Amino acid sequence: MRRTVALLLPLLLAAVIPALPASAAPEPPSTPGWTVAGGEIRWTAPTPMPASDAGVEFWEGDKFLGMARESANLRTFTLNAQLKDRAALQVRSAGRRLDVTEPSAASFGVPELPALQPEAAVDPGKPGPYATSTGAYTLDSIKLPEYAAPIEMDAVVVAPKGASGKRPLVLFLHGRHATCYSKTNPNQVTLQWPCPAGLTSIPSHRGYLKAQQLLASQGYLTVSISANGINAQDAMTADAGAQGRSSLVRHHLAKWADWSSGRGTAPVEVRADMSKVLLVGHSRGGEGVNRAATDSLTPPPGDTGFSGPVRWNIRGDVLIGPTIFGHNPAPDVPSVTFLPGCDGDVSDLQGQMFLDQTRGLSRGAALHSALYVVGANHNFFNSEWTPGQAEAPAQDDFWPGQTPDPVCSPGTPTRLTGDQQQTMGATYIAASARLFLARDSSVLPLLDGSGVRAPSADPARVLSHAIGGDRKPFVVPDGSTTVSGAARVCQQTSRDPAIACGGFRSPHFVGFRFASSQPERLSVALNWTAAGQPAEVRPAEPVSLHGSRELALRLAVPANTPATRFGVSVTDQSGQKHSLGSVSVAGLPGTDRTSSAWAQEVRVPLPAGLGRVSALELLPESASGQAWLIDAYGWNKGLVPVVPARLGRVDATTTAVDEGNEGTQTHNVVVTASGNGTRVFRLFYNTPDNRPATKLVTLKPGEHRTEVPVSFTGNTRWSADTRYPVAVQALSNAVVGAASGGLLVRNDDPAPKVTVTPVADSVAEGGVLKWKLTLSEAADAGVIFAALPIAPAAGTELSTTDVDAEWFWQNSGEEVLPSRPLSSTQMYLWVYIPPGQTSLEVTVPTLADSVAEGEEQVRFRFEGQQPSGVEFEVTGKVADAA
Repeated sequence: MRRTVALLLPLLLAAVIPALPASAAPEPPSTPGWTVAGGEIRWTAPTPMPASDAGVEFWEGDKFLGMARESANLRTFTLNAQLKDRAALQVRSAGRRLDVTEPSAASFGVPELPALQPEAAVDPGKPGPYATSTGAYTLDSIKLPEYAAPIEMDAVVVAPKGASGKRPLVLFLHGRHATCYSKTNPNQVTLQWPCPAGLTSIPSHRGYLKAQQLLASQGYLTVSISANGINAQDAMTADAGAQGRSSLVRHHLAKWADWSSGRGTAPVEVRADMSKVLLVGHSRGGEGVNRAATDSLTPPPGDTGFSGPVRWNIRGDVLIGPTIFGHNPAPDVPSVTFLPGCDGDVSDLQGQMFLDQTRGLSRGAALHSALYVVGANHNFFNSEWTPGQAEAPAQDDFWPGQTPDPVCSPGTPTRLTGDQQQTMGATYIAASARLFLARDSSVLPLLDGSGVRAPSADPARVLSHAIGGDRKPFVVPDGSTTVSGAARVCQQTSRDPAIACGGFRSPHFVGFRFASSQPERLSVALNWTAAGQPAEVRPAEPVSLHGSRELALRLAVPANTPATRFGVSVTDQSGQKHSLGSVSVAGLPGTDRTSSAWAQEVRVPLPAGLGRVSALELLPESASGQAWLIDAYGWNKGLVPVVPARLGRVDATTTAVDEGNEGTQTHNVVVTASGNGTRVFRLFYNTPDNRPATKLVTLKPGEHRTEVPVSFTGNTRWSADTRYPVAVQALSNAVVGAASGGLLVRNDDPAPKVTVTPVADSVAEGGVLKWKLTLSEAADAGVIFAALPIAPAAGTELSTTDVDAEWFWQNSGEEVLPSRPLSSTQMYLWVYIPPGQTSLEVTVPTLADSVAEGEEQVRFRFEGQQPSGVEFEVTGKVADAA
């Protein structure tokens, strides 16, 4: 088993090292499963988990408890939270369970690769006329709030040679990945910053060179920035690092603004046109650049790590497999979102919310496009995360080591290789730059649901749909939408079968993880049992589609569904029905591991002179089936000017208080809102009896805050700090910056003292060395020590072949051969005393052999990890067997 894990999961098996990352909770030796004591919840996986962008979340049934802190070796996850029902505990990541046995993939039919779409009139994947040059820069590190270690200011730059004038700037931000690795030990990959001696920084920011070189050949100045310092520390932040990444992006933009205006020496001769900036973010980098766009339009209140003037204009975002934990898109910044069909990390494809959650927030003029990429995984858009290309160990993220998948396992007809995926990415990033920065609308059909392809991206199948642009809302389901026939209005995120949209995994049905209920999230579900059963949908009032050339619908069907045809009709306000033709939608390749129920854009022409329209009818031609209408718009070719609205900005704040010694305290957590119009948003929090609650808030002109009371009870036992979350989601005339805040209760009690007693510190070979650690009193959180083997002051040191091989593997991630002193390995002996427990024995099992070696010694230095600051040593002796 040990060798199997070593072969399948080289990237995941993070060998621990002397200085733990600020974001990591140490790994105690324990069996897989749950440990719950006091306010601490801990889950240990059977094998190490990926260092994922989606993160590991703890849930109590349908209630989100929080994102857990990973251990340095990515096996144990810890969270301090209130819990009512231990039996309801679940571990999730991007919507899928991690703590249950994975079943064989169910494909719901035979997966078929979609046919190649017709060629577009232009192909943005072709290199431009410029030769390119590559450089780099390293500036002074910056200090950001919530991050103990400074954040690096490193970047790689690719620029066009001989380009005159200032050039549009494209900035890339990578996602959350391991940060350090050993060049001599492929199992040693860690999350920490800065990298300690013997380890090398993983150059994730160099993973987009193919796209940078294509863009530079076309005349763009490109820069890809490093964010390892944030990746290693963002587990301790309320927003998983979104604000920190925004600050980092804005620091780099400020430096390019300086260079553009002649202040300082730029790393390349080409100067940036700061009025034309495109941000490209991968995974958590996508959420980070979205926050940077929001922060540039509506600066955040308080000290967020960047307070300088905004000397740039962000014309658009490209978001690659992004997270959007806060469900807080920038509605007035155009965007293109890549949705990888075989994403094994952000597997729920939550990036769809960068489109769907913009509806109703602002004027709706900005184009927001989604590209569903059949067969693409999460990692391969970055060459430094792709096996065979990466400098550090890398892996395929699609459910590594699990049972084969008929759609996403390597070698299936539907799966893309790393080279194919990176070529597709470069092509469609170039299309986005051409549209948003060069204002060249000839590439728009590649991004807006028109059903064409860029041949440079072949053989990738890239399907697009969009909202915004020159579209007029017709059917956007809300509480006033009425239906009849085979249609029903359904709640996208509900788990109640009576009102839910359905059990299929759909990017459109991804819930806000803090939300107990989202009644505003609606679609129209179609279920028919005979051909010709009509489904009619009526908006609250008749809608004028004057000036629209076609009716565009976003329509989803289950994965692998054969092509389903729908007749489409509308009824005008006089009651006359107009048949518009028919559309056909086939299910995308998928299994129960993929989020393939994604809405495809289909269009039918609208007759000239059509008046106000009061109803939409869909008439399925198949004998039975189901589908979901996400929305419908009057469509016209081209774009409209985007003038950002003066939206109010809503931020959940964090209030920090000391725990106190006794009694229940109540504190009000403030949610702030700028702007003067009527702003509508929804709050999510827990009641005093720890039940999920939600509240709809409407702030009138002149009102700039609301409050949520949060209660807790203090005591005199030491514990870790505990966070009681309050979250916010914008609904109308507002944009959210900090989506999550709450009450941070700081421990104010002294940590228990530890006493060490030898139990068996001198044994013969085959015996077990033992020491007993005793706490002066019980604690409300686990007490954790990490014991590093160090060379004894004199004598012969115990070697790897003198101890049990399984024990050594569990504590080092290494094999015992070749034989070597324990102090020369990456071993750490983790000691975890659970909450409420006051003592624990530490053991070292030795092996007997027939070699006369004389007395051997072992020496461990214990370092306190939780709480920190405690150090002590133990020594043991092992004699030859009699």
